[in-house]
Amino acid sequence: MGSESESQIERNQSADEKSRRRKEARDRMMATKNIEKGLLIVHTGKGKGKSTAAFGMVMRAIGHGMKVGIVQFIKGAWNTGERTLLERFPDLCEIKALGEGFTWETQDRARDIRLAEAAWAEAKRMLGDSSFSLVLLDELNIALRYEYISVDDVVDTLKSRRPDLHVIVTGRNAPEALIEAADLVTEMTLVKHPFRDGIKAQRGIEY
Repeated sequence: MGSESESQIERNQSADEKSRRRKEARDRMMATKNIEKGLLIVHTGKGKGKSTAAFGMVMRAIGHGMKVGIVQFIKGAWNTGERTLLERFPDLCEIKALGEGFTWETQDRARDIRLAEAAWAEAKRMLGDSSFSLVLLDELNIALRYEYISVDDVVDTLKSRRPDLHVIVTGRNAPEALIEAADLVTEMTLVKHPFRDGIKAQRGIEY
């Protein structure tokens, strides 16, 4: 028992010393990170969670009293839980759901283009409104992929936004120009999805 106790003490002391060195290294690194700026964040990839993660950041911002603007380019026809919740915070969140579903549901490309253009006009209004601290452009990448709106116009507009404004763009197949312009890019990887087993979208999980 005594030897085991001494061994455990030595192990704990060694672990504590390693933790101390890690903290010192991290403190030195953090001391060099002193720039504050609005971030352009992109969530893309085939995996689930792009919009979910973005709305988590929206909740975080609202928790800090920051005003958030949201434009949904595709999911406007869906009655989502996040929209229902966020509408309870009208002073801190303005949400515009301007799409009517994915292109295979609408089957009307001309109408999809008009709606995407209207959504982008709304997005530009929010990007130019100094009262917003964060703007979420949900599923914008889908509209870009199908060439409903100009990638060049989107990237140029996002690059020229005011320096302290955070922007999140979601949707699979983010264009390379947007990825290049972004400060933070996360690619969601699909490993397993219940849809493949015949399980439909679940309320409270996917909408």
